[in-house]
Amino acid sequence: MKKIAYILFIGIFSISLNAQEEVTVVEEVKKPAKVAAEKKADPNAPIFEFERKIVDYGAIEKGSDGIYDFKFKNVGKSPLIIANVKGSCGCTVPSAPKEPIMPGASGVIKVKYDTNRVGPISKTITITSNASEPKKVIRVKGLVKKESALSILEKKEKSMVSNNKDN
Repeated sequence: MKKIAYILFIGIFSISLNAQEEVTVVEEVKKPAKVAAEKKADPNAPIFEFERKIVDYGAIEKGSDGIYDFKFKNVGKSPLIIANVKGSCGCTVPSAPKEPIMPGASGVIKVKYDTNRVGPISKTITITSNASEPKKVIRVKGLVKKESALSILEKKEKSMVSNNKDN
């Protein structure tokens, strides 16, 4: 009986030692993150200045052109390099300039939304760059309406006219 008690005691003691070591490791990992957060911002870093803070499609019809040009300017003191631009889902596809945006120069991020999905639009685009704020999130909003009867008739007329021209 004493042997079983010793084995249980040693097992519990070793588990408590391992738990304290893990806490120490976690605390050490958090320390560098705090130091990085306390690090001062680079005064020469590039800075985004957006023409608008939100990509607003407004109310658009299903199947319409879903391309929007989102304009910005680099008001910082060094070239702005956009590393990645990512939409929050597959229906929002952004594309950014590949070349650096020089101080004082402007650029455009093209946003393509799949307008075949009827309903409200509420998405985000995350821009990763070397700017003073390395991750910038832009909102995309709007409403995709069902096609109106008039637009459906117009499409049918156009297809009928083009078919008659071919004959």
